[in-house]
Amino acid sequence: VQLQAYGGGLVQAGGSLRLSCAAAGRPYFMGWFRQVQGKEREFVATTSWSGRTTSYADSVKGRFTISVENAKSTVHLQMNSLKPEDTAVYYCAGRRSVVLSTTLGGYDYWGQGTLVTVSS
Repeated sequence: VQLQAYGGGLVQAGGSLRLSCAAAGRPYFMGWFRQVQGKEREFVATTSWSGRTTSYADSVKGRFTISVENAKSTVHLQMNSLKPEDTAVYYCAGRRSVVLSTTLGGYDYWGQGTLVTVSS
């Protein structure tokens, strides 16, 4: 499984950005994590490819939406109402198991990161 994340950039606080992750191979779950330099990588959101099972970190609920585009084997993370504290490198990840996980160790495949910078 190969994952390629893209779509990061610079945006002002209150703005929106959409990240995408193209997957070659279909792990059961696809997730997004983020990492600030010097801190641990943290869970953001996850979805099954059917889109029926999703989960979000409390810090992004109501602002971020994860979705799948099956025809393109791509998972999107729509980020609205962005805050400076959302600034991080965002990573997409894949999980083989059919059991949902929000932990770092629960994911088997990782893409490269894409940087999101939210200016105040």
